[in-house]
Amino acid sequence: MTKAFPVVPTDPGVTRQVLAEHADLMVVSFRFEAGAEGRRHNHPHVQSTYVRSGRFCFSLGDNEVEIGPGESLVVPPNEVHGCVCLQAGELIDCFSPRRSDFL
Repeated sequence: MTKAFPVVPTDPGVTRQVLAEHADLMVVSFRFEAGAEGRRHNHPHVQSTYVRSGRFCFSLGDNEVEIGPGESLVVPPNEVHGCVCLQAGELIDCFSPRRSDFL
């Protein structure tokens, strides 16, 4: 049976919804309004990010990369990262292990 998780506001113009979770892996949808930012942060989890829609500029450490629909990237553990949404859209992030702080 699939559990329904709530949509949670995070940063201004950004919402988060857990789509699926297990102790070893979590799948999360982040929806962004144009101009919204995912603040720079780091965590001990490996993170993959897939752009379902929209366009985003990601900062990974001292580097920046712009990605759009169908593109993805991987954030290593403890890497400082964040993003700015250039065109409203949705990111699908996977975290290993699970981000228990999102539950």
